[in-house]
Amino acid sequence: MHEENKAAANGCSKMRRGAQNGAALLALMEKTGYSMVQQNGQRKFGGPPPGWEGPPPPRGCEVFVGKIPRDMYEDELVPVFERAGKIYELRLMMEFSGENRGYAFVMYTTKEEAQLAIKILNNYEIRPGKFIGVCVSLDNCRLFIGAIPKDKKKEEILNEMKKVTEGVVDVIVYPNATDKTKNRGFAFVEYESHRAAAMARRRLIPGTFQPWGHTIQVDWADPEKVVDEETMQRVKVLYVRNLMISTTEDKIKAEFNKFKPGVVERVKKLRDYAFVHFFHREDAVAAMSVMNGKCIDGASIEVTLAKPVNKESSWKQHFNGQISPSSENLLGFPNKEDGSQKSLGKPGSLSVRLNGQHSPGPPEVERSTYPIFPGIKLTPISMYSLKLSHFSSAVMHLDYFCHKNSWAPPEYSLYSTTSQDGKILLVYKVLISSIADDSQSYFMPEKLCTTVEDAKELAAQFTLLHL
Repeated sequence: MHEENKAAANGCSKMRRGAQNGAALLALMEKTGYSMVQQNGQRKFGGPPPGWEGPPPPRGCEVFVGKIPRDMYEDELVPVFERAGKIYELRLMMEFSGENRGYAFVMYTTKEEAQLAIKILNNYEIRPGKFIGVCVSLDNCRLFIGAIPKDKKKEEILNEMKKVTEGVVDVIVYPNATDKTKNRGFAFVEYESHRAAAMARRRLIPGTFQPWGHTIQVDWADPEKVVDEETMQRVKVLYVRNLMISTTEDKIKAEFNKFKPGVVERVKKLRDYAFVHFFHREDAVAAMSVMNGKCIDGASIEVTLAKPVNKESSWKQHFNGQISPSSENLLGFPNKEDGSQKSLGKPGSLSVRLNGQHSPGPPEVERSTYPIFPGIKLTPISMYSLKLSHFSSAVMHLDYFCHKNSWAPPEYSLYSTTSQDGKILLVYKVLISSIADDSQSYFMPEKLCTTVEDAKELAAQFTLLHL
């Protein structure tokens, strides 16, 4: 009887909260004039707002919001996010129970407002002890297409994609590192909108479409890192790709010094791409214009401004989802399209860049043990001959990553501090000495740990996310 009364009381309490929330939302709509519609597991506030004319805001105007308390709704969220500017649309992801799913997307009318929201609201204490995370959200318009015949040229791939999908804008094809007449077996297809890319992804599901008689692989591409214009205006490093494997750093430096002697500070080459550091930004910009498309050792190079690593940001876009490297367990957040994790590995798995190419994080590691039966032959093996799927530790993963890139092993330096209650707290700083750019060679997480093992693991995770 007591349990029945308790259940009835809980039900009444939920009904009261639902009624109060409904009244608050109605009051918000009356006050702002915005409409609100719930569909496909999300509730959309605005989009467009009252009196809006013209197309929606461009890419870069939307932010992702994570770690929202599950019982918080638009009546509390809208006033907070209006501090940064005019909201075009707020989409709160919802559960069937009526609670929110812990995350939302807020689109502003300008990119400047979105950047301000990230600046003032990331790690904002939205309720006592509850801090939200805010970072840029990308409407990914790019698909990864794998298992493409290596003899196909860019024009052939572009024409084939246009035949079967709509909204194709461009195709990005990478030449083979050793044979520039061939591609690397994959390409990136750029679409005019996220919706066009999503429709194309469904259309290109393996088995339904076989270009050139091949079964291709299709997935969302790792979105390009977004760096604000103010930061890019200070960049004085060029990213050079499509180099020959045999081309040396000295040769690259000499070629970039030709248009104006002595402007190059240093060059760091990794396989078939390199970073060229200049003493002054204006020389870097001029060199980019002059050198893009030039031939070095028979290879036509592509030159762009390098996008710097933003170490101060505690939120990172990763495989089209969002993760927080400052979180102890590196939480994975759902993607924008359908709420599922876009990472190719398990949620929260790490993406690594081997020889300049992104590869998916390791799949879920099998942690079972097996008996050693008498007579079983054991063969000596190097750790570096294993696959990424064999590693469950970020420390081992980072060591493997450095080895694959022909870098020196990571160096760990342990630091400590004392908490207010006298507890010793630890953090590791990681040095990757092979990285030429000193501003990017040290990596240290923003969290302290109570054990050496946890501190080292967190430092390795943080480093992998920022390489």
